[in-house]
Amino acid sequence: METVVSGIRPTGNLHLGNYFGAMKNFLKMQQENNCYFFIADYHSLTTHPTPADLHGSVKQVLAEYLACGLDPEIATIYLQSDVPEVTELYLLLNMNAYIGELERTTSFKDKVRKQPENVNAGLLTYPVLMAADIIIHNAAKVPVGKDQEQNLEMARKFARRFNNIYKVDYFREPQPYNFGEALIKIPGLDGTGKMGKSEGNGIFLVDNEKQIKKKVMRAVTDSGPTEMNAEMPEPIQNLFTLMNVVSEQSTIDFFKEKYAKCEIRYGDLKKQLAEDINMFVAPIREKINDIKANDDYLRKVAKEGAEKARESAIKTVKEVREIIGFKPF
Repeated sequence: METVVSGIRPTGNLHLGNYFGAMKNFLKMQQENNCYFFIADYHSLTTHPTPADLHGSVKQVLAEYLACGLDPEIATIYLQSDVPEVTELYLLLNMNAYIGELERTTSFKDKVRKQPENVNAGLLTYPVLMAADIIIHNAAKVPVGKDQEQNLEMARKFARRFNNIYKVDYFREPQPYNFGEALIKIPGLDGTGKMGKSEGNGIFLVDNEKQIKKKVMRAVTDSGPTEMNAEMPEPIQNLFTLMNVVSEQSTIDFFKEKYAKCEIRYGDLKKQLAEDINMFVAPIREKINDIKANDDYLRKVAKEGAEKARESAIKTVKEVREIIGFKPF
């Protein structure tokens, strides 16, 4: 059983793309590995959230991930800010991280371009904090998206550099976690691309029935097929992709046949899709709201998760300090 670490940034709500993509694999991953899932609330400070926003976002994301099936009895689920050893290791790793290499990272250059008014040190050293999050548990694997691959490579570099500087074989170099199968890609409602938080094309797990129907009815379509058995354009394929994950096979077959015969009525298709999405989301939405309202349970999960995470983190930082040369008189 290998140690796997994954960070959850507390920004925005989970949508169907998150659920059928990474989340389904997280649920499998926690059964097969020693998993640490942390809410990266320190990372979110680069965008300067207000105290109310920060606490509310952390509470929301914790409730959502628990409602979707992350199990605190199996995995270690904790808040990054509840493990002070992370920031100490971050400081120690920063001493061997160099300005030039940090300035060349793609994520930093993207942030400089997108938010030139807020280029802070936290953005520059983001890969170092990410490395600390990972190697503090000496993780073997880390599930990462395409946009985070370079940061994982930086974590490998910092682990290797520490070993070389102090002539030890202490930190392992974490590898990307391979789920063994392609992630399910859920399309957005705007006709192109995948569902995303910032694109405004998503259906969130906390959306109510009215919100879901409104979003689906606005989904991009065309004027309809004019030839029998015509190939579907991308926006229509996207609607059927959504149907494939929430609807009965008989429903999918019915509307595919209507499309093939040029008898499709997109209004009927969308109404049915909205009903099916709501049927799927409703129990998850209810569970999210129940968990979010249960402060005692959330407090218990966070406290026990921090205790388990700190057990690993304290051991690592103690040994790292000894390797570097910090010793009591």
